[in-house]
Amino acid sequence: MPWNPDLYHKFQSERAAPFYDLLALVDVRPNLKVIDLGCGSGELTRQLADRLPHSRVTGLDNSPDMLKKAASFSTSSLIFQLGDQSTLTGEWDLIFSNAALQWSENHAELIPRLFGCLAPGGQIAVQVPSNHNHISHQIYRETAAEEPFRSILAGFQRHSPVLTIDEYARLLFECSAEAITVFEKVYPHVLEDSDAVVEWISGTALIPYFERLGSHKDEFLQVLRAKMRSALPGSPVFYPFRRILFSAKKPN
Repeated sequence: MPWNPDLYHKFQSERAAPFYDLLALVDVRPNLKVIDLGCGSGELTRQLADRLPHSRVTGLDNSPDMLKKAASFSTSSLIFQLGDQSTLTGEWDLIFSNAALQWSENHAELIPRLFGCLAPGGQIAVQVPSNHNHISHQIYRETAAEEPFRSILAGFQRHSPVLTIDEYARLLFECSAEAITVFEKVYPHVLEDSDAVVEWISGTALIPYFERLGSHKDEFLQVLRAKMRSALPGSPVFYPFRRILFSAKKPN
């Protein structure tokens, strides 16, 4: 997908907040082999690497544009690679992923597959957005199903693969995981107005739609903004961003 790092970073501080809660779940040990799935532009991967003494950290992402930004954070112990997080191979002491696994399908298969890539005693730590039932998401799915966009998109809809906290806990239990922690947290953001909410989702959830809309992108956004102004009138707008965080360890 054609990610826009500049647009994504417009709300950088708000997007980064869950990273620190996820980082707090990591069992800090020296000499770890670490991978950050969906590393994006690398700033937070660098912070992860700085937190883990004498460890070798790889940032993996499928966006060349993001990786161009990430290259400046490379060190002798931190590298960045182009790749698909859903086909991860190898053996890792820490599999870390902040706001990226929502772009890979079928979590019921993905999570056990990733857990299987852990070394004995290794840890998986993941954060995914679970905001797919927010009014902003309901509105863009509704709009995509209306003409002329339904025909332009050839009926395309992208439904979130994110599961419930109970389902993630069960998957980890079925992997014989230890020290399972799973919770959901709402991060309260205050945005200027409903247009800012549309801009927020333009940097993430709307990307698969934009790449299919082509020259109709602005028309789609115009309809979204009108609907959002009706749904979320006034200024500022309270935007409760719901996230799921989970961590677990593989037995020695």
